[in-house]
Order: sequence, then C-alpha cells, then structure tokens
Amino acid sequence: MRKAKRISNVPPYLFARIDKKKDELRAKGMDIIDLGVGDPDQKTPERIITEMRKVLDDPKTLGYPPYDGIPEFRKAVSNWYDRRFGVKLDPEREVLSLIGSKEGIAHVFFAFVDPGDVALIPDPCYPVYRVATILAGGEPYNVPLLEENGFIPELDKIDGKILKKAKLLFINYPNNPTSAVADRKFLEKAVKFAKENDLLLCSDLAYSEVAFDGYKPISILEIPGAKDVSIEFHSLSKTYNMTGWRIGMAVGSAEAISALSVIKTNIDSGVFKAIQLAAVDALNHFDSAKEEVLKIYPRRRDIFVDGLKSLGWKISKPKATFYVWGRVPKGKTSEEFCAEVLEKARVLLVPGSGYGPHGEGYFRASLTISDDRLSEAVERMRKAGIRFK
Repeated sequence: MRKAKRISNVPPYLFARIDKKKDELRAKGMDIIDLGVGDPDQKTPERIITEMRKVLDDPKTLGYPPYDGIPEFRKAVSNWYDRRFGVKLDPEREVLSLIGSKEGIAHVFFAFVDPGDVALIPDPCYPVYRVATILAGGEPYNVPLLEENGFIPELDKIDGKILKKAKLLFINYPNNPTSAVADRKFLEKAVKFAKENDLLLCSDLAYSEVAFDGYKPISILEIPGAKDVSIEFHSLSKTYNMTGWRIGMAVGSAEAISALSVIKTNIDSGVFKAIQLAAVDALNHFDSAKEEVLKIYPRRRDIFVDGLKSLGWKISKPKATFYVWGRVPKGKTSEEFCAEVLEKARVLLVPGSGYGPHGEGYFRASLTISDDRLSEAVERMRKAGIRFK
C-alpha cells in the first residue's frame, strides 16, 4: 500500500492527539479536567431541538438536499447578516451552506490554491488553515501574530516575493486561539491589502457572537468594497451550542462562492435538510435567546482568569471567544508545561505550539466546562505547585 505523498507532510490533527492522550489517562481511572477542545457543554436550545423533531416527520426532508443549501436556509442567513451586520447578501449567489465552517474552510484552498501557490496563514492559528494548504498542494506562509501587536498581523512586513506567489490571506477575529479582537481600521487595511495584491481575503467569523463587556465584533463584509475580494465563514456551532449538528455558511464574493461550490458539489451532497430547517428557526428567532446561551462565558472567564492571576499570571480578560491564551512559565516549552499540568494537576491544557511556531511559549484553555470544574482546575494547579514564574 502506497500512501499519497501529501499525507506524509500533514501532522496528526492536534485535537485528535489530545483526545487520544485524554482517553488513555481516563482509561487508567484518572479524573481529567478537560480545558482542551472548544466544544460547548450546554444543551442546544429546546426550541431548535423541537423544530428538528417536527421537520423529521416530513418525508420531504429525507432526500438529497440542494448542493448549495435549501432556499429557506440561504434566505435566513441573508436576513441574519442584514440584521446583525447591516450587510446585504444575495441568497442565490452570495450564500452557501456548509457542513460546519471547518469543511468550507478546508475546501476553499482546493478552489483557489494550486501546487506551488502560497497561502498567507496567521501564526498561531486554527490548524485547519495550515493543513488544508498542504493538502491542496500549496505552501503555507506563516504571518506572525505577536502579543506586542495585539496579535494583529503586520501585513506590510510580508516579503514582496512571497506576495507574488500568494493566492489568499486568512484572518480570524475574534481569534482562535489567542482570543484577540480586531478593530475596523485593521479590517479596512486587510481589504485594501487584498485588492492591491490580488488576494482572496478569507475571514473566519465563527466567534462573532461570543463577545462580552459591550464589545460587538464586526464582519469583514461591513467594510466598503470587501465583497469584491472576500469570503467569510460562519457557523451555528458556538452561537447555539450546535457543534455536533455540523451546519455553517460561507458568504461574500459571488465569484468565490461559486468556486467553492464547484469543489463541494463534486465532493459532498450537502447538509441534511432537517438540520438546515432547524437552523432556519435558530437564525430567524434566536437573536435574544442566544444571550441566554452565551451569558455563562463572561462568568467562567472571570473565574479562570482571576484564578490564574492568583497563581502569578499577568493576564487580561478577553473580550471575545471562550478561550484564555496565557504565557508559559520561563524555562519550559509549551508542551513541557502542559504535560506538567496534566501529570501533576490532572488538568488538560493545549500547548500553543500546536497552533504554529509563534504559539510556542503559550497555552490555550477552553472555558466549555462548568464553573465548579473551572474553580477546581485552578485549585488543583495551586495544590500541585503550578505557578507563573
């Protein structure tokens, strides 16, 4: 059996490795507090579940769905973008259903990146950006996200020779893993940069609704002229506790949407109609209910960040996402520190190096567990002598 060469260039998926280690420890009877994968622990709102049960009784939902998404879903996405961001979208040409935003993000590289092309990837980043570039035959170019710059890339420092080979630029704000946020000035700069360098600007906006303290993230499509060069990926996963439902959307440039649709129609058969119809109900009726879903995260953020401060960390409270991105104590790599915390405190953190070279020296913690378990995680670290030095 001879595997494709591209497989040898792809590292094991970060969270698959973490899950394997976690399962090994739990098989030994260890109680692990998991601050790893960002998978909400709360139930999907009952209204969405009720709608799903109702539409399942309709035989029309059981057949193949339209490849680009049912009209009702694309219209609901268009209406939601108008209400939330003031962005007008043509549901026929500028909206595409996705099997979760991860799927669309991975496939956009196959639509725009040829072997030898460069993709400009933030570093650190959601690992799919880098891996999908490799699978498409492209070359990922790491654009550093540095703490001293608020984890915002310095686009004007990208080498001109690299830009000539580049096809697309990915941005992600609110950001995973750093929880950084970007202002309108940066987004305007990113759109201008994409136009000047003939790039597709890809915006991952999965965490736009997970925001606190009065902060309200904006869409790249709010920037004048952005729709000419931009495609944005969003999902119902984080907003409505629907990670396992696998439903998301790509919106923006009609040309980019069309290209992505070519890949998808030849690879998958779309999202189950019943899930799309339940998502329609969520988008049409849950602008207020999502506040109930998301209100737990500022409280959990405060519990964990205040706990880390009591252990010596100097760390700011993030304005968005349900992640905390913290520095590793001096003298340890991110993997060494996370291994120590897991071994001594039975608390699972994610090493920042798993998100790219510039993630070294940091760890990520997910706030998708109960308040009590977050408090217990801090207390376990305290008792185990884990301190920031």
